[in-house]
Amino acid sequence: MADALLHAHERGIIHRDVKPKNIMLTKERVAKLADMGLARAASDLELAMTEAGRAYGTPYYISPEQIRGEVNIDHRADIYSLGATFYHMLTGRVPFEGPTPSAVMHKHLKEPLTPPDHINTRLTVGCAAMIEMMMAKRRDQRYPSCRELLDDLDLLARGQAPHYAEQKLGQDVFATLAAGEPAAQTGLESEVLPAAGAPMAVTVLLAIIAGVSILANIILLLIAVSQ
Repeated sequence: MADALLHAHERGIIHRDVKPKNIMLTKERVAKLADMGLARAASDLELAMTEAGRAYGTPYYISPEQIRGEVNIDHRADIYSLGATFYHMLTGRVPFEGPTPSAVMHKHLKEPLTPPDHINTRLTVGCAAMIEMMMAKRRDQRYPSCRELLDDLDLLARGQAPHYAEQKLGQDVFATLAAGEPAAQTGLESEVLPAAGAPMAVTVLLAIIAGVSILANIILLLIAVSQ
């Protein structure tokens, strides 16, 4: 799908409705992007102006800028929707749920995304970071194009850390720490946990300290009783 979108974007076309229902598989298991009903040329300012202020897309997968009815929608709206589709594929549920379409769209605008690896714990940190980057609420925090996304997908497929997503994750964590906020508030807490051996070492150290403290209190109590 990222390949298909790159092909469209390089020719000035924005799909604006990427979702599972618009992805078809051939008998050879080749994915095809379908339904160009909402597609438009990125340069078609006249059409964009007539649609200003109205949300075009599917609530479960729509980008925040489409919800706001912005005029200057670009290819990064498709990257967001592809990220929402990727999220659904790997977790078994849509990124945001609600009783009405407007409630779902409000969550796309305002509610933090539950990291996908918190739902499907088999996901790697790199895979989760990629999805979160694709679904950043601010489009300038997403992949700049599907070309970078494809680079990261290729690295992920080869069992390596995705370059752009890992880089973005590091920037977010350092920016949060610089602001004096706990790292967990980035919504990427799973990516900044200590190495696997660290929690056990900390637990042992705390147990030793607690044991020494209890022993010291017992000694002081015995001394007080003997006096």
